[in-house]
Amino acid sequence: MPVSANGRPRGRRQAGYPARYSAAGLLRRGLSRREWPPAWQPQPVNSSYDVVIVGGGVHGLACAYYLAANHGITDVAVLEKGYIGAGGSGRNTAILRSNYLTPEGVRFYDRSLQLYQRLATSLDYNVMFSQRGHLTLAHSDASLRTMRWRAEVNKSEGVDSELIGPAEIKRLVPFLDVTTAARYPVLGALYHPPGGIIRHDAVVWGYARGAAARGVHIHQQTEVTGIDVAGGRVRGVRTAQGDIATRIVLNATAGWSTLIADMAGVRLPVTTYPLQAAVTEPVKPFLSTVVVSGTLHVYVSQTDRGELVLGASVDPFPSYSMRGSLEFAEGAAGHVLELMPALAKVRLLRQWAGLCDMTPDFSPIMGTTGVDGFLLDVGWGTYGFKAGPVSGEAMAQCIAAGQPPPIIAAFSLERFAAGALVGEKGAAAVGH
Repeated sequence: MPVSANGRPRGRRQAGYPARYSAAGLLRRGLSRREWPPAWQPQPVNSSYDVVIVGGGVHGLACAYYLAANHGITDVAVLEKGYIGAGGSGRNTAILRSNYLTPEGVRFYDRSLQLYQRLATSLDYNVMFSQRGHLTLAHSDASLRTMRWRAEVNKSEGVDSELIGPAEIKRLVPFLDVTTAARYPVLGALYHPPGGIIRHDAVVWGYARGAAARGVHIHQQTEVTGIDVAGGRVRGVRTAQGDIATRIVLNATAGWSTLIADMAGVRLPVTTYPLQAAVTEPVKPFLSTVVVSGTLHVYVSQTDRGELVLGASVDPFPSYSMRGSLEFAEGAAGHVLELMPALAKVRLLRQWAGLCDMTPDFSPIMGTTGVDGFLLDVGWGTYGFKAGPVSGEAMAQCIAAGQPPPIIAAFSLERFAAGALVGEKGAAAVGH
């Protein structure tokens, strides 16, 4: 936010923002009966676009935004079969971090975290990013070795991560049981201060508003039913609203990525699994960091409203189902209680599921394919929201320049045939 000469934040009206965004303007509108203006105006579906992005989640919308903002490419359509953020972007638990295992992964996610840190200013939209720290617990000597390995890789890439002991963990999370009497004693943890949580729907709407303001068309309730390919290159897409001619199609559809790729004749080494999460009733804030246990396959954080958000690893079977299960609720709640027994009386309010597109090496697939003009931003598993900004930035550069930028070179589809896998399972198996 701009500051005045004395260093204090200036009001938005003073900084040149429209009157409707000032404190007085917000109050007047809140007390009036007038409806709020839409974040963007619906547009008719054109018969052709320079770029068509399939998927109206954070990846697709971020790419559209950076195409317009960074490269001046505005003849872009984002096609979403439901409403924006209806898929993984609206069903994740919005945990951000960059403490991955491989140098390629650390550099990539750290760039995303840097973009997230200034996203509210870039989009002029409060995305509610709370950098509160991220703890990955170690319950065995083997886990400690992995945490130490990750810490050293992180430090070599300039990312703030360190291995800490039970005393420091107890200081950060007083309710955590770090005694030797615990069923799964906590021997240490990888502490990552830059990690935190964010408001996922605010990120989606911020990117959508920013892209639309620059001329991008966002088409909700517009399902893609086919992709026209002739002579080895993309010619257009078929939708429920009519055919669209285009020479560039970006597949950013997460759990449905293989279905869209099949339309273009591209096979992907991706398997879709459900991932479940749950939230409790709000309680007095007590958990100031994100806590993850790979051994127990559980993680927990607390929102600004006081709710505890908890989840686990993906379901053990491929499926497109997004129904919650009693097995998940019992398992996740039980493991959280093993870590923090004092939460026994907290009530679970609701649970949900999303779809995860898992690759064999737990790393994404980004860039070009054997079909000219058909690009991929898929294979995100349980960690796609963390990468939204950097993926959008990188894929926008890939489209504008005609070739993948160095930051995503390691994530090409060809790596599977070449055996050049980017093994992130040690830092992404639980995914949060």
